[in-house]
Amino acid sequence: MDDTEGHIAIIGMAGRFPGAKNVNELWDNLKNGVESITFLSDEELLSAGIEPTVFNQPNYVKAKGALDEVAGFDAAFFGLTPFDAEITDPQQRLFLECAWEALEHAGYDPKTYAGEIGVYGSVGGISTYFAKNLSVNPEMMETVGDYAMMLGNDKDFLCTRVAYKLNLSGPAVTVQTACSSSLVAVVMACQSLSHYQCDMALVGGAAISMPAKAGYLYQEGMILSPDGHCRAFDAKAKGTVPGNGVGMVVLKRLEDALAEGDCIHAVIKGSHINNDASAKMSYTAPSVEGQAKVIEEALAMASIDPETVTYVEAHGTGTSLGDPIEIAALTQAFNTERQNYCAIGSVKTNLGHLDSAAGIVNLIAAVLALKHQFIPPSLHFETPNPEIDFANSPFFVNTTLSEWQTDGFPRRAGVSAFGVGGTNAHVVLEESPLVAQSKKSRAWQLLVLSAKTDSALETATRQLVEHLKQHPDLNLADVAYTYQVGRQAFTHRRMLVCQTLEGAVTTLEGQRQSGEEFKALTARVDQKKTPSVVFMFSGQGSQYVNMGLELYQTESIFREQVDYCAEYLKPHLNLDLRTVLYPNSAQNENQPLNQTALSQPALFVIEYALAQLWMSWGIQPAAMIGHSIGEYVAACLAKVLTLYEALVLVAARGRLMQSMPSGTMLAVPLTEAEIRPLLNDTIDLATINVPSQSVISGPTEAVEQFAAQLLAEQGLECQLIYTSHAFHSAMMSPILPSFLEQVQKIQLHSPKVPYLSNVTGTWIKAEEATDPNYWVKHLRQTVRFADGLQPLVMDSKNILLEVGPGRTLSTFAKRHPDKVAGQVVLTSLRHPKDELSDNGFLLNTLGQLWLVGVVVLWAKFYGEEQRQRLPLPTYPFERQRYWIEVSKEKRITLKKLDDFESLQKEETVVLHSRQKLNDEYASPRNETEKKIAEIWQNFLGIAKIGIYDDFFELGGDSLTAVQLITKLRKTLSVELFSHSLLNTPTIATLAESIEQISSKSSALPFSLVEIQAGNKHKLPLFMVHPAGGHVYIYRDLAHCLGTEQPVYGLQATTLDGKTEHSARIEDRAIHFIEALRARQPEGPYLLGGHSFGSMVAFEMAQQLYRLGQKVALLVMIDPPQPGAPIYTVDDVDILALLVGMDNNASLAQIRQLSFDKQVAYFLEHGKTNNKLFTETTQVQLRQLFHLFKIDLEAILCYVPQTYTGKVIFFRANERDEFINPPYPERGWSKFIAKKMEVYEVPGNHFTMNYSPHVEFMADMINKYLIKVDNKNESMISKNY
Repeated sequence: MDDTEGHIAIIGMAGRFPGAKNVNELWDNLKNGVESITFLSDEELLSAGIEPTVFNQPNYVKAKGALDEVAGFDAAFFGLTPFDAEITDPQQRLFLECAWEALEHAGYDPKTYAGEIGVYGSVGGISTYFAKNLSVNPEMMETVGDYAMMLGNDKDFLCTRVAYKLNLSGPAVTVQTACSSSLVAVVMACQSLSHYQCDMALVGGAAISMPAKAGYLYQEGMILSPDGHCRAFDAKAKGTVPGNGVGMVVLKRLEDALAEGDCIHAVIKGSHINNDASAKMSYTAPSVEGQAKVIEEALAMASIDPETVTYVEAHGTGTSLGDPIEIAALTQAFNTERQNYCAIGSVKTNLGHLDSAAGIVNLIAAVLALKHQFIPPSLHFETPNPEIDFANSPFFVNTTLSEWQTDGFPRRAGVSAFGVGGTNAHVVLEESPLVAQSKKSRAWQLLVLSAKTDSALETATRQLVEHLKQHPDLNLADVAYTYQVGRQAFTHRRMLVCQTLEGAVTTLEGQRQSGEEFKALTARVDQKKTPSVVFMFSGQGSQYVNMGLELYQTESIFREQVDYCAEYLKPHLNLDLRTVLYPNSAQNENQPLNQTALSQPALFVIEYALAQLWMSWGIQPAAMIGHSIGEYVAACLAKVLTLYEALVLVAARGRLMQSMPSGTMLAVPLTEAEIRPLLNDTIDLATINVPSQSVISGPTEAVEQFAAQLLAEQGLECQLIYTSHAFHSAMMSPILPSFLEQVQKIQLHSPKVPYLSNVTGTWIKAEEATDPNYWVKHLRQTVRFADGLQPLVMDSKNILLEVGPGRTLSTFAKRHPDKVAGQVVLTSLRHPKDELSDNGFLLNTLGQLWLVGVVVLWAKFYGEEQRQRLPLPTYPFERQRYWIEVSKEKRITLKKLDDFESLQKEETVVLHSRQKLNDEYASPRNETEKKIAEIWQNFLGIAKIGIYDDFFELGGDSLTAVQLITKLRKTLSVELFSHSLLNTPTIATLAESIEQISSKSSALPFSLVEIQAGNKHKLPLFMVHPAGGHVYIYRDLAHCLGTEQPVYGLQATTLDGKTEHSARIEDRAIHFIEALRARQPEGPYLLGGHSFGSMVAFEMAQQLYRLGQKVALLVMIDPPQPGAPIYTVDDVDILALLVGMDNNASLAQIRQLSFDKQVAYFLEHGKTNNKLFTETTQVQLRQLFHLFKIDLEAILCYVPQTYTGKVIFFRANERDEFINPPYPERGWSKFIAKKMEVYEVPGNHFTMNYSPHVEFMADMINKYLIKVDNKNESMISKNY
């Protein structure tokens, strides 16, 4: 059997412990024998709300294993509003933070990890924060409601919250077995991994009792100590001390951890859980037999001799009853006559008893001992408990820091945790196996850091610098690798290319070390833009000897492509191109590379190989442009011609061009319009690289005369361009027939990737790319490069990447007058005069691509390397205090969405500091902005909201938005649309909109809501509301379609509070057509809708066709089937349908209730079963019920007619037989003449419309929109 089979690796750890903010600090305390019990002053107890009458009692012990900063939490990082954070148990908040940290400590980003990650954990069974801080606030309990309080504080939601926030799809299981809970969770996670229910597991425990700093009343014979010290196994032991803490580990199958280069801190060889049953003195008493059995089974599972276990991290509570039973059970389980060879200790003597987190802390302590190969001292042991016979047992209490030595076998440890009630757990650990050292890597490394705020980025940078200083022996390549693959890439980013750890430290500290060639760069990703990389391929004249030499020597993909091309070109060039590209020093003087017959193939080969290298790292071009010979690389990558065909054609082109007489080219500082009248029959306009400069070409004598004439007559100084021939001039005409013959031998294909034509200066068309005559024109006619650059430089989301030697094209792009501010232009290979490393230069460009949001496939980047993940500094959370104090002060709770008058009461509103957003704080400038800011601040619980802060980035959601607009209407006496925050999500834009509404009527009809303005030159997508009338559901879809795509919602007319719904879909279609034509008078139209909205959009498409208008695309998202039987016959049936309850006989009793009680009943059911938002109110459910009744009638009455246009159909893959039965497209297929494209989307009927599921829909829709845009450019200009 494989020695790793069934074994589990511990690859990551995190925690908060008394006296220690992290695992490293915990080890420092353990090895130094630090007792981390806090002895509290009277002032601290008073501050915690403990009455003097309590703490002055003689048996009150003023001690606790206390945690610092339990009120702190980075709510913004996890996407919680301040108020949501306040009503969430700090146990659950810290458990969530530690889960994130543990994964980072393991070197994994849950967003990119391909496997399934499970979560197993435990928490203090009763939330004392809820009991002592929240439930005593009646106003809060009334307004927030039981459901929201339960979600934030009940143990059942501990692990599922982590799974949701970190997007983990493995099992999420909360385990509660009292003191053994978290170690039982470890055993269960091991079983899950062994059975392949997950590929990685987060396992932990959290225990934080309130008040955070309070003592306890000692009772003789109970488990708590009379003096605040835990003396495990000692004669004076009388109990333990309560403590707070959180611990988390990351587990993985050992064979997988070894294969994937994980840092293995220790290995779980075996584990077991059982229960004492009734064979003991009482329910709460421990059992020798139960404990011995669980240890025996764990040892048996580990298949090891107990005599090789030389340390046990004991449960060790320090009670006179528990300690002797534990040693007796261990002695029975080890079953050996060998004595006093196994050390034993208890971390409870350092920290106290951490309740449900005790087991995981025991495990972490043992892992740290194995990792450091030292056994820490167990504190306060002087004389053995007289009931423990250590002399005749295998055990001794370790009281000093001891070097852990063995007799030639691996270090092994046992870890125990025994719960009150009898559930026992034991785990057998072994030290990490020897792992092969990392192999050699690139000479230069790319370090990347990111954070959600600029201040967090600075902190992360400082943390890395300090860590590198403290660990100068780290492998730099492994450091870089861990940050690249093991950290999620956030908005604020920093990168550095370096060769050494020392160089990284000094550069990050801002002390540019001598010899370091590159500086650290910082940028912020614009989340509203999806960057598009454009490859630019340079032309003749940019080549130089040894271009890309280091890449050829070190990057296998680049070398393989160069080698392949060079071998294929040998018979066409009669030499090995590599001897020209990379000659030895003796050959260097001749430089045949400047011969046209060789320079053109050489440029093609280098640029093609470089493009393949970029693409292997995930840098795929969205578009391309080439300069002269560079367009052949673009055409080859676009599949117009194969690599072999391109090589043959390029070689022939260069050979033919070199056969022509020599000539001259001249750069002239005149525009095309200015120079055209000056040209004659012998001189041609060869290239237009920038609008203000032209390049002419012709016989040398004629060109020189032209230059002299310009100087004499206009004082213009021109610059001769060093070339051997007059390219793109009449001097090339004699070779055109021969070249045409060459092209005609090749099968040309339509381009698969868009690129710009040198001939036309616009996007290449299929009929051009496949016409041999086009390539003849390309050789002879003017290179219209400046025209081709224009559409690229006008869009700031385009990242222009020069793929070739030097920076010629980048210079042209930067000089283009239409270039938008902030556009990124990058180069791949250094200029020949730059004394820089090719490798370092390329990595610097890769880093800059990453800086602006381009996704890099790091696994591919390290495709030929076996790297190791390292435990490195984790995310620097920016914690703020989120706390409901234990007091009688009233606080307005801002989550009661149907009680806005509470905002007008004279109560104290607790506001939190503003989150660190992308925009700096800007204060209100006028009364309107001040009033809006005040309302926003009260709603969101945030102080100082700036006028440019985005409502949704602050944590606002669609339900809050609707109710906030209602409040604004009342306060400002203005007719705001319900969807106003979609297109005016900041105070500044909303105030401007209000001012416009106050001064004049809105330009758009009420029904038409601008969700995303987009590019006015693109066709807008109109989405019809689903049942309920609102269109907020399309916000994520609009965002994923890209900021260029205009998106409008068609909301229900009844939302204006004045108009009634029509019960006929046909009537609604008529109204919505009138509304959309106010925005777009003529077709072609893009229509869509979700659920009921699909049916209305379908009818609109038919009516538009009958009006002679074209509908280019109809998007149907999970609509109900036309003509499907509807069994709902009364109000209860409809309410049941709305909240996803089965229609069964149990509804009979509900029918006896009043309608108000029916609504209340179904509201609670819908929330409990996640069918309704937790913030949904009775008013909103009634409105939904009313609208649904009307929509249901419309569905029943609607008879679709046959539709002949293009339809794409999306169905959710999670179906509900009652709400939305499977295969809804089958009912529609008979009404759709053409074949409709059907796609299955992850999620259910509702969640398919939100991230991450909606991204799939957006990608599919975008593919069709691109085709529509290409066909309808003239129609767009006509409409606007």
